[in-house]
Amino acid sequence: MFSWVSKDARRKKEPELFQTVAEGLRQLYAQKLLPLEEHYRFHEFHSPALEDADFDNKPMVLLVGQYSTGKTTFIRHLIEQDFPGMRIGPEPTTDSFIAVMHGPTEGVVPGNALVVDPRRPFRKLNAFGNAFLNRFMCAQLPNPVLDSISIIDTPGILSGEKQRISRGYDFAAVLEWFAERVDRIILLFDAHKLDISDEFSEVIKALKNHEDKIRVVLNKADQIETQQLMRVYGALMWSLGKIINTPEVVRVYIGSFWSHPLLIPDNRKLFEAEEQDLFKDIQSLPRNAALRKLNDLIKRARLAKVHAYIISSLKKEMPNVFGKESKKKELVNNLGEVYQKVEREHQISPGDFPSLRKMQELLQTQDFSKFQALKPKLLDTVDDMLANDIARLMVIVRQEESLMPAQVVKGGAFDGTMNGPFGHGYGEGAGEGIDDVEWVVGKDKPTYDEIFYTLSPVNGKITGANAKKEMVKSKLPNTVLGKIWKLADVDRDGLLDDEEFALANHLIKVKLEGHELPADLPPHLIPPSKRRHE
Repeated sequence: MFSWVSKDARRKKEPELFQTVAEGLRQLYAQKLLPLEEHYRFHEFHSPALEDADFDNKPMVLLVGQYSTGKTTFIRHLIEQDFPGMRIGPEPTTDSFIAVMHGPTEGVVPGNALVVDPRRPFRKLNAFGNAFLNRFMCAQLPNPVLDSISIIDTPGILSGEKQRISRGYDFAAVLEWFAERVDRIILLFDAHKLDISDEFSEVIKALKNHEDKIRVVLNKADQIETQQLMRVYGALMWSLGKIINTPEVVRVYIGSFWSHPLLIPDNRKLFEAEEQDLFKDIQSLPRNAALRKLNDLIKRARLAKVHAYIISSLKKEMPNVFGKESKKKELVNNLGEVYQKVEREHQISPGDFPSLRKMQELLQTQDFSKFQALKPKLLDTVDDMLANDIARLMVIVRQEESLMPAQVVKGGAFDGTMNGPFGHGYGEGAGEGIDDVEWVVGKDKPTYDEIFYTLSPVNGKITGANAKKEMVKSKLPNTVLGKIWKLADVDRDGLLDDEEFALANHLIKVKLEGHELPADLPPHLIPPSKRRHE
């Protein structure tokens, strides 16, 4: 049970008691940010108002990609079972947005019914009309993976002649709506099909300001040779660099995300490591969900403030009686100058402003005479929320995380790699020889013994100084060699006998082969002569 008392001496309010982070965010939004949004008609320009379900829903993963890149197969691979409405094929098959969610029984909830359900976070999708709602559904089923996360499957992004045929709704705007509310956006690419169509380029641009949520997957990578894979990876990075305008390189996971045998198994170890990295990223979503919602609310508050300044600035420029239409046209055409003026007056970062072109399009249909002048009290309330309330709520986020059990996504493919010898890294590096009856270091010990007896052992042991002369030949840094010494000196006497020296060399080999050293010496690596004392 958590409590957070928010005191505001200036307004002399009663202290607010929040039981959870979700409740705190919900109250802050309703009491402090929503009045500002409504006063300056934020919802008509940017994003519909948030509802209770937006603060309470499970983390969501949005899959985006061109047709036949394996989006539906990827979901099938994660949850390890078919879901209602699933269709897989080489040509465009998924023509709907499908929210794959947990439910007591298998079934499909159509879009029109879904957007009137207050328990689901989709009510505001109603604004996209029947053309979209007829292409939206929820596939619900009892599945352990879906206990922790929900997954949104999207229609394949079209290319060439197909993209000219209108979908009947604003596809990029729908994806932008989801991008604001999901915890992770996965862009899937087919290793054989890297062309980024006009629609795909438009979609990626619509995901601007959500780059922190984006992960890229190069799928079907087992179907090409290693040399070709290097070229494909380079081509993908080059293509993405032109569209995703961020100074850092976007993270790309390479693999083959389905349960079929690998066609070209040469890069098996790479695919396994990449899959594990991606799985860890997805598994961490429930633990970081409250922090993500907090972050998104801060982003929304900053945008709402900038929007208020823009609208009030436009209102200020409008004449009282004559020439309203001509002045409106002039202001829309010169909106960039309005942006610069607002930026100077209120010291706002250029990155906080909405898209100029999109804002100009939206302003064309608006009646400027209905815009509101600047109301400092509303902005002060939001500033107070950002400066004080959010900081206090941040403390509760940390408390909640520490007191909750480690929340991770379980079940499906996430459990598959944890079973027996098929866990990641099992039998490799420091885990080599874990199932062997004989000591794994023993097979190379004769070679290590020859070196050992050249290092002047006394009473069967060599000093640290003599061991160091040999160990530094590996060119590993002292921080690593110091850790190896600590692991190899099993009896903690500051000297190494022949078995401990062989163990040290084995650990050096493990590190030189690119594996990590264990924090503690695994039982199977303890020298046989030392096991009697364990």
